[in-house]
Amino acid sequence: MSDNRQSLSDLGNLAAGAPVEASEGGETAAPVTQAPVSTMPLRQQELDKYGRAYATGRRKDAVARVWLKPGTGKITINGRDQEVYFARPTLRLVINQPFGVAEREGQYDVVCTVKGGGLSGQAGAVKHGISQALTRFEPVLRAPVKAAGFLTRDSRTVERKKYGKAKARRSFQFSKR
Repeated sequence: MSDNRQSLSDLGNLAAGAPVEASEGGETAAPVTQAPVSTMPLRQQELDKYGRAYATGRRKDAVARVWLKPGTGKITINGRDQEVYFARPTLRLVINQPFGVAEREGQYDVVCTVKGGGLSGQAGAVKHGISQALTRFEPVLRAPVKAAGFLTRDSRTVERKKYGKAKARRSFQFSKR
């Protein structure tokens, strides 16, 4: 039992950086020097020749191509302002979520084209694209944006219709006669 305590105290001394004394066997343990902790290399900033970050966002059947550059906070979707394209305030709120999490409201201009799906899916695709582009422009922002769950593509889509069914799972109405 005392051997265990001795080895535990040696372990504590090693962690504290103190040299270890000779053990009962007569061997002396060399002091362990700890290598400097190397942090993971930070991701590189990915910009095109115009100084913009590009990313693709997807949600349901919608695909958004997003270009992000420093500016005044103007968001243009398919050549129209965000207030015109997404008339519902909730959809505009969804689009601006990545900027709120990264604390970068009004610091970037966004130009995007979006195709497919409905307005809700398109807003989700634009949000996904903006999040990806933000992390490419400022790699430091990857941690808070990822923690909020904005970098993960929401893979939920509409289930396909099966034969012999009215919809994906709904059966035809039963008729007794």
